Amino acid sequence: MDIDLMTGGSTWAESAELARLLDGAGFSGMLYTETSQVPWMQIAAASLAAPELYFTTGIAVAFPRSPMVSAAVAYELAENTGGRFRLGLGSQVKAHVERRYGSEFDRPAARLKDYVEAVKACWRAFNREERLSHDGEFHQLSLLPPDWAPRAHDHEMKVDISAVGPIMSRVAGEVADGVHVHPLHSMHYLEHRLAPAVAEGAARSGRDPGEIDLIIPVFACPGDTPEERAAYVATAKRQIAFYGSTPNYRFQFDDLGFEGTTDRIRAKMKAGELDTLGDEITDEMLDHYAVVAGWDDLADTLLERYGDTASRVVMYLGERQMRADADHLGRWSEVARAVRAG
Repeated sequence: MDIDLMTGGSTWAESAELARLLDGAGFSGMLYTETSQVPWMQIAAASLAAPELYFTTGIAVAFPRSPMVSAAVAYELAENTGGRFRLGLGSQVKAHVERRYGSEFDRPAARLKDYVEAVKACWRAFNREERLSHDGEFHQLSLLPPDWAPRAHDHEMKVDISAVGPIMSRVAGEVADGVHVHPLHSMHYLEHRLAPAVAEGAARSGRDPGEIDLIIPVFACPGDTPEERAAYVATAKRQIAFYGSTPNYRFQFDDLGFEGTTDRIRAKMKAGELDTLGDEITDEMLDHYAVVAGWDDLADTLLERYGDTASRVVMYLGERQMRADADHLGRWSEVARAVRAG
């Protein structure tokens, strides 16, 4: 099982420096989110600084870009990293797509399925396997003159999508190479909701669901004492509450008997009590949605929980501490090396 670190907006120099730290610390790679910045230039800078790391977008927003643009950028990154890149795409939410990006969002699952198929058609054309010919419901691509085609290379190309509910999870099983699992998840969700939906989608295409990678972000809260874990725990509880405020994610709590949690979180948000959102997440709940362990136990706990499920686990927390504290980076290094060896 590989172990990556989640990161986001930073300067190119900062991205390169973090990559050097992680490369020396034994991490497998870096996963870049797309929030305040696009991920592409940060990945390019990091890949030059750390030629052994693997890079993933988790996720890049699909709909505001044409499939050709996403396919071309990913193809170029794969070439220049020696194949150490995979493209992760997501739909984002309707408000952002329509009101921030000015793009269309309707029928996101069907739209993203067509988008992934279009990206793969572009890659086949870039590799000179076939002429560009994609005639989908949302995208039609048929023109790629030789002078506009990128240099062909033989590096493996993979495209993953983010999925939470059953419809998008079936799409992932049908057309994607992997699933970016939502950070708000429990093992019950993975086993009883996500896996069956992915398998159903895979059956539609005659695929083996075991060949579809699960890339799983984890709220890992390490520390040998409650005081040492406190900052991680507080951050994890706030983030779980933030995600859990979304009505569509209510089932994540309800399935485990924590009914009413989403409503209580939303009531606090409406009252402006943002600083106390994490108080709605009890320690019992945290054990389902995060990994809380001593430093010496963290690697074994990650392997025990995710070793039979994930192809890559992604540490959602920890970047700030790693950058600021060499001793902290050293402890994370021990964890990363043990996970990869396990």
